Amino acid sequence: MTVGSTTRETRDSASEIKFLLKPETAAHLRERARALLSPDPHAGGPSADEYISTTVYFDTADYAVYGRRGSYRRAKYRIRRYDRSPEVFLERKLRTSGMVTKRRTTVPLTDLPRLLMPDAGAGWGGAWFHERLRLRRMDAVCQVSYLRTARVGLTDNGPIRLTIDAQLYGLAVEAPDFAWVPGAKPLTDACIAEMKFRGAMPAVFKRLVEELALMPEAISKYRLGILAARPGVEATVAQAAAVALKNQLDNCQGVELSRKTLTRTREDA
Repeated sequence: MTVGSTTRETRDSASEIKFLLKPETAAHLRERARALLSPDPHAGGPSADEYISTTVYFDTADYAVYGRRGSYRRAKYRIRRYDRSPEVFLERKLRTSGMVTKRRTTVPLTDLPRLLMPDAGAGWGGAWFHERLRLRRMDAVCQVSYLRTARVGLTDNGPIRLTIDAQLYGLAVEAPDFAWVPGAKPLTDACIAEMKFRGAMPAVFKRLVEELALMPEAISKYRLGILAARPGVEATVAQAAAVALKNQLDNCQGVELSRKTLTRTREDA
């Protein structure tokens, strides 16, 4: 996939619906999508609609993003590379009320070491991304790669996009780089399909959902990647959540006890 020179881009909010599919269902969806939609103009392969996508995800030392805590629940920070491109996208994906907004900047692959510096330089296009990582105390933790089929179309509400991801693999990483090394773990035998659109669901997507009896599911490639590449994180995050919940309940009980004591004191007076 070919990308352009260094830019900053903010994409309008769009709906994003995901489906976890058996390989045979994904094959049927791919066949129907190729008949109904156009190939992604940046893709390749025999049907001109395929490319490899590799993403490095960031999280805090205690995995606040994975644990969906506070403001970390809504935003993901990541770096995405298409095939073996010498350029990459620095991205923030923000989800609010079922809508997705992206901010992304294209930088040379060779610029990624800047993200490890105390100061990346105000003149660098990725300075905003560097600043967010430092403020939120986030580091690279996981790399996820997959083979994507991408088909596109146009409606009265704007562009629409259908993607089908297969052969998903995850790898634990320690730095914002792209590792082409052995050791990646398969995330799932299934495929992940995504429908992206603005406004009401397009008729072509409704048709595909009905024909193949597709059922939407909440799926996160990042979470699948962590489960495969860093299996101990799930238990650690679950334990931390249990402790936080206990503390919250204890605080609530303490507040209620204080209120009752204050009420009795006033009544005695």
